[in-house]
Amino acid sequence: METNAVRKISAQSLNRWVAEEKPFILIDTLTGDHFKAIHLPGATHACVFEVSFLDQIAAITMDKHARLVLYGASEKSMDAAVAAEKLAREGFDHLYILDGGINAWRAAGYPVEGESADTPPLPEQLLALRDGIYRVDTDQSRVEWAGHNPNTKHDGTVRIKKGDIVVKNGKPVGTFEIDMNAIENTSLAGDELQPVLISHLKSDDFFFTRRFPTATFTIQSGTPKKEPYVSAPNVDVQGELTLRGVKAGVSFPATVYQAPDGTITAKARLDLDRTHWNIIYGSTRFFEHLGMHLVFDIIHVDVKIVAPKTP
Repeated sequence: METNAVRKISAQSLNRWVAEEKPFILIDTLTGDHFKAIHLPGATHACVFEVSFLDQIAAITMDKHARLVLYGASEKSMDAAVAAEKLAREGFDHLYILDGGINAWRAAGYPVEGESADTPPLPEQLLALRDGIYRVDTDQSRVEWAGHNPNTKHDGTVRIKKGDIVVKNGKPVGTFEIDMNAIENTSLAGDELQPVLISHLKSDDFFFTRRFPTATFTIQSGTPKKEPYVSAPNVDVQGELTLRGVKAGVSFPATVYQAPDGTITAKARLDLDRTHWNIIYGSTRFFEHLGMHLVFDIIHVDVKIVAPKTP
């Protein structure tokens, strides 16, 4: 990004400005934690990701003609460019972006400061799962479902009984057991029809939990995408769901994140055709003249898995 109000400056040129004591304000646009870990000498800080960014700038300077040098993480990262756009819209007219960010400054051999200046934090941009065994935290994990008919939506939860994820060579597999007798409804909370609906869902019209109390999902393969960005669906999951005694294949993208402490969090949205598991109640594929008993075939399922690494 380079306009009349916004220009790029190389690490070498900025270093000359420092040596010449040229007047400018140097602003780190990254997070507060990153600034504490590593920053350019003499830099002040205003995090572009915070809604108070412009207020932070105002605390640094109210002079819209001041020469501001903004820097972010790297050539690829848009942090400083976005900060410059925000400031240009506010009327700041002497804006410079350090080309290549703090990475370019370090690569040129110029000094940095901070608590982790010798070992700067990783960018956490792409997923890189660490090998090991991860046990599902059933209290933090959840499965939410939603079903529809032409006029109504019902939703609720089912409980994960137990599960493990095994990561080998950066690829996850695993097995999860779901307690179908623990199915709950939230859309009719407080209504006298809520227990009627739950009883119907447990009956042989739907999940037949008396005979099939447990559903099982097995991840047969989890393949990270070519560029597995942490903020986007980054793993393609191929698996098999056993429900009501019927096995059927399921595939979907999941968004997986690994926290610094090793805990894996995975989220996914699945649209399941219930008739693949012989749940045909209210389906016009199998019945005629359903009237008020018509139920759409697709069940929407939102899954969140939290799995700390085992010792």
